[in-house]
Amino acid sequence: MSKAAPMRRILVTGAASGIGAAICRRMAAPGMALLIHTRRNREGCENVAAEARAAGAEVAIALGDLTEVETAGKLVEAAIAKLGGLDVLVSNAGYALARQIGAFDMTAFEAAHQTITVAFLGLVTAALPHLQRAENGRVVAISAFGAHVFRPDVPAFPASAAAKAGLEVLVRALAVQLAATGTTVNAVVPGFIAKDPGTHSSLTPEQWAEQLKRVPMGRLGHPDEVAEVVAFLASKPAAYVTGQTIHVNGGLAI
Repeated sequence: MSKAAPMRRILVTGAASGIGAAICRRMAAPGMALLIHTRRNREGCENVAAEARAAGAEVAIALGDLTEVETAGKLVEAAIAKLGGLDVLVSNAGYALARQIGAFDMTAFEAAHQTITVAFLGLVTAALPHLQRAENGRVVAISAFGAHVFRPDVPAFPASAAAKAGLEVLVRALAVQLAATGTTVNAVVPGFIAKDPGTHSSLTPEQWAEQLKRVPMGRLGHPDEVAEVVAFLASKPAAYVTGQTIHVNGGLAI
């Protein structure tokens, strides 16, 4: 009788809606164990968890505010305690701050960095010994086009884009650091992606319509399309892909 494959244990942050929720749905399957994180949207997490369980995955939920420096470490501890280990870390939590320089203060700037860059550093620092021991360990960070596109006809997000740029630097550095262990580290960069109904958007409907003119494919991306790329990078066959920044943007010029 063949030995059953070990459970693949996955932590996804910012997973109550949007891209994070789509990632959880895509990766949910028998043999998968997910820890689904949100800051405070428990209802959203419960809905995603129900879908993941229906697909055959084992699921746990964790709440925590990543602007608080200790939260990242606590999430990794929760993953180890509830899942029995950690093989895949998907750092998705973050947001776009559309205010321009001069229209946001240092508190808002620091909050963006704490939620995105500092939280990622805290997550990977806490997860490091577990990833080094993992078979086919994977780290995938969700960045944003705002760190790459700087044109008058495309909205700028200086505070959150700066945080995402820092995130990508940490991804590249960690990819080199962990390469010898077989753990890969990559970033996925969504373009203009459709929001879940009723969720906050940094752009008005009119601004969304205007931006579609800049997308060669002429439409918004779907969270599931981002999740497909994340799922590949988190998979065993992606073993030779590391240190990469992969854009999912319908041809938006970078």
